Amino acid sequence: MTTALQMTATQVNDFIAASIPAFKDIGCRVEDADGLQVRVRQPYSESQLRPGGSISGPTMMALADTAMYALILSRLGPVALAVTQNLNINFLRKPRNADLLADARFLRLGKRAAVIEVLILVDGEDEPVAHVTGTYAIPEHAIPAITPSGATVA
Repeated sequence: MTTALQMTATQVNDFIAASIPAFKDIGCRVEDADGLQVRVRQPYSESQLRPGGSISGPTMMALADTAMYALILSRLGPVALAVTQNLNINFLRKPRNADLLADARFLRLGKRAAVIEVLILVDGEDEPVAHVTGTYAIPEHAIPAITPSGATVA
């Protein structure tokens, strides 16, 4: 099965910006979306720092949640009422003060819920600074379930 991309990165950015005004305010943007994976960039800002000078946990959690929502939108289209059910984050190391990137992919996309994995990296580095898993509730409507490889599941 080929991936059924429903919204491009530009369309996802426009949709989120229209429905969540803070998205524009923080400068977050979806850079790439193919229906199975997305990459979201969070530009560095001193306003994101916590005492001690490192990028705050809430900044990374918001980035991960945004990446999960962007992934849902890119695959399913404008589903405004898809919501976070669960988010678990493991902070692996202190990030350098630079732009953060969130790479999200489906672990499982079912008819009523999506399980998603996100790796947060510092721009220009290969080792993640955080590992995130989350579940999104999907409003009731008919969608095919898919696996990470794109195969349809009954």
